[in-house]
Amino acid sequence: MPLVIIVLGILLLFISFIIVCIFVGVLQNMELQNVIQSIQTGIGNTLGFLVMILGLGTMLSKLFADSGVAQRITLKLVSSFGVKYIQSEK
Repeated sequence: MPLVIIVLGILLLFISFIIVCIFVGVLQNMELQNVIQSIQTGIGNTLGFLVMILGLGTMLSKLFADSGVAQRITLKLVSSFGVKYIQSEK
């Protein structure tokens, strides 16, 4: 149920964002076709950039996990800062 609420909230925020973008574009005397094109370009550029970062981050984290570097980083951080700073689930 919480996942449905989160997805619904994100969807409503996205729809609100699109409506506001159209409203601002029309108030700035842009033609409706130009407003739609501008929204598509902006969202496309942003999503393309995010997909690249997420993809590279996923590949890098997989390499860290498979090579044992993540374990070594964890052990070094624990030895440097101590066990009392480890966040545990209660």
